[in-house]
Amino acid sequence: MLAPRRVFVLLINAGTENEGIHTIQMGGQNKILMFEDEEDAARYALLLEAQDFPTPTVEEFPAEEIEEFCQEAGYEFEVVESGRLEIPPEANVDHPQTVLDETTKPTPPTEDVPERERAGEMTDAELEAQRRFLEGLL
Repeated sequence: MLAPRRVFVLLINAGTENEGIHTIQMGGQNKILMFEDEEDAARYALLLEAQDFPTPTVEEFPAEEIEEFCQEAGYEFEVVESGRLEIPPEANVDHPQTVLDETTKPTPPTEDVPERERAGEMTDAELEAQRRFLEGLL
């Protein structure tokens, strides 16, 4: 029996309550890069760090789990083939979007939304949902 295909993705704030997966935005759509090679993922992480982006951590996952997450979250994904130099976009978001599971939907800021939510902070329920999802990936 063949072993599941493994890929490497970048996590932001790994091991914290505010852990999230690195995405790039293309045409208004979030995309997760899935690297076939750990060294290529580490090189991309260093390029992000050189752009003053929060230092990402390279983590290995079964490709199926990341693909399933992308489908549930409405994200796209791209497999970065081994040896291909991927360069981050020049403009990065200051506060990376955290991973949300299908039960947590981002809401647009309105006058009725508390100030901390407009500032990009997550509610306790959103943090709990994110924690449950990430534990499921491990």
